[in-house]
Amino acid sequence: MKTLIFLLLLGIHGAAAVTHSLKYFYTASSGVPNFPEFVIVGLVDEVQTDICDSNIKRAVPKQDWMNKITADDPQYWGRQSQICMDTQPSFKANIETVKQRFNQTGGVHVYQKMYGCEWDDETGEVDGFRQYGYDGEDFVVWDLKTNTWIAPTPQAVITTNKWNHDNAELEYRKNYLAQICPEWLKKYLDYGRILMLRTELPSVSLLQKTPSSPVSCHATGFFPHRAAMSWRKDGEELHEGVDQGEILPNPDGSFQMSVDLSSVKPEDWRRYDCVFQSDEVLSHVVWFLVSFFHPVLNVFQCVSDLTAVSNPEVMEQLNPSA
Repeated sequence: MKTLIFLLLLGIHGAAAVTHSLKYFYTASSGVPNFPEFVIVGLVDEVQTDICDSNIKRAVPKQDWMNKITADDPQYWGRQSQICMDTQPSFKANIETVKQRFNQTGGVHVYQKMYGCEWDDETGEVDGFRQYGYDGEDFVVWDLKTNTWIAPTPQAVITTNKWNHDNAELEYRKNYLAQICPEWLKKYLDYGRILMLRTELPSVSLLQKTPSSPVSCHATGFFPHRAAMSWRKDGEELHEGVDQGEILPNPDGSFQMSVDLSSVKPEDWRRYDCVFQSDEVLSHVVWFLVSFFHPVLNVFQCVSDLTAVSNPEVMEQLNPSA
């Protein structure tokens, strides 16, 4: 059997509204080998921009364009480094406090804070968020509407009671997320405009270990991260038997994602499509349709046989880099 992959571009209408985000993750850990006890990571539109940890003891840029900040703010990286080092002791103390509340001593444990904001570049609407987690579960969550802290677990009630009585801190954090955070987000987007506001279409591959294995439709190299993938049968989107993967970063700053289809009867192969959709700055929708009736080694050029993906010893990519 053979597979044909083709590209259809729909609806190019001009600029579309985009919601941008600025996020920071603070992570303290105990019992994790070969990993810093404390790490801060910054993300703009899910792209890592900077990092500081207890090993390197300073904040460093992860994108070249972040170095432009020092032209306007020479003390920026020194200030970020100081924030990182000043925060580390409290987080190390906090993880020990939370462990005690859960009656834990040894073992691997992780205490995190995540905060940031989202900004709609068309409406100007801003949303802020701030929360703490412990061992992968919500520990304390800030409610934007009421400007109060919520305790999803009984062990956090003592914390929310204390924080909800600090009105000055609540107002400061609310103002930060509503005013200061989006201002910095806009600055970062401006510094990295060429890269952060670009659009890149993906290459799409079919992956399969054996004839009875799930068929994985894999898209990689797209930017920005706002995208969706799905499988269709007879033009209708499928939900059963479909495993939607996460959007993951690539080393070059682009993104990848996969969507798996559990099983396809050979006689029905012509009826299935894999769809990659992105509605971004150019308001375009990109559909990569994979109809099972011609094999493809290169998405746009080469045609070959599908037996390579049925080899149980390999997972063959249908459009490898040439």
